[in-house]
Amino acid sequence: MVSASGQNNRIVSGMRPTGRLHLGNYHGALKNWVKLQHEYDCFFFVADWHALTTHYEDTGDVASRAWDMIIDWLAAGVNPGSATLFIQSRVPEHAELHLLLSMITPLSWLERVPTYKDQQEKLKERDLSTYGFLGYPLLQSADILMYKPGLVPVGEDQVAHVEITREIARRFNHSFGREPEFESRAETALRKTGKKNARLFREMRKRWQEQGDEESLEVARAMLSSQQNLTKGDRERLFGYLEGGGREILVEPEALLTETPKMPGLDGQKMSKSYGNTIGLREPLESVEQKIRTMPTDPARVRRSDPGTPEKCPLWEFHKIYSDKDTQEWAHKGCTTAGIGCLECKGPVIEAVSNELRPIQSRAQEYEEDPDAVRSIIQEGCETARSRARETLDEVRQIMGLQYR
Repeated sequence: MVSASGQNNRIVSGMRPTGRLHLGNYHGALKNWVKLQHEYDCFFFVADWHALTTHYEDTGDVASRAWDMIIDWLAAGVNPGSATLFIQSRVPEHAELHLLLSMITPLSWLERVPTYKDQQEKLKERDLSTYGFLGYPLLQSADILMYKPGLVPVGEDQVAHVEITREIARRFNHSFGREPEFESRAETALRKTGKKNARLFREMRKRWQEQGDEESLEVARAMLSSQQNLTKGDRERLFGYLEGGGREILVEPEALLTETPKMPGLDGQKMSKSYGNTIGLREPLESVEQKIRTMPTDPARVRRSDPGTPEKCPLWEFHKIYSDKDTQEWAHKGCTTAGIGCLECKGPVIEAVSNELRPIQSRAQEYEEDPDAVRSIIQEGCETARSRARETLDEVRQIMGLQYR
């Protein structure tokens, strides 16, 4: 099958609706989304069904949390003109693809996903003996495969989810991708490219299949990608013909590992609402300043004259994210020599965090005051996503023999 990176530069990513976001969310994912939207064709969605996999008994404010989160996306710089924003449950095609993929996915694949047992351990107080919880990696795979992305931005702890998505796509394509008279259909499609291109394709295909010449593979891929007179089905058919497989229906995406700075909470643990150690994106700046001023520092610095160790201080991680090299050197030296006090050390961080939040909060206020604009953005995004999803689902139904005329 053609590799995802060779076929498109689309990206899919989602977030569970947790309400208003904090700096951990911003630096962990959202800031990266803002960057990626200018480099890729991005689909970003509210994963509201995923919220039910662990909190199915607590659904009363899912919608309000979703709208709050979307406002923070927009305020942080996610641009509906550059990315498609939508809500998962408003594209019901996701549910159907999830159902169809469940017919071919071995139970053992879901049970071996690392986060399955990890989450059960962490959420012992909840009854997670449901198919929804067991099957959420498959729903996640359906979310991804629906849009045929080449890349999925993830941290290292999520690579396993992309890998099972690749395995499911591979199994589906192996089971259903070999259509009747595949070779003759591929040759018919090839003739549409013209004699010269067809001859080049056959030469490159032979070199790749007989000699494993990857350069020939890339040349043939590039030629197919540039053909304007091929239908999408013909192009996918020829990609499969090139590599010796069948027609690729679902694309095997690659994990796009994203470097994210370590954003600790105010107490040094991971920033999380459940720990009560967050700084919200829309939190009043007076509250932000007070939280940073009172956050714990190196316990060795009992008195102003006591030297400290920056690496043992939660504030140092903030400096590594928000301070330039000179300020970091000043803070490090001042701490280790007791040349500055902890309150003095916190000053540049307070200023930098406030400067980052100020424009975000200004934009958020504009969206808060115009909820119809936010709903309009999502409505348009849902329509775009549904249109793309229908195309994929039509192909899946057809290849599975579920098209009734």
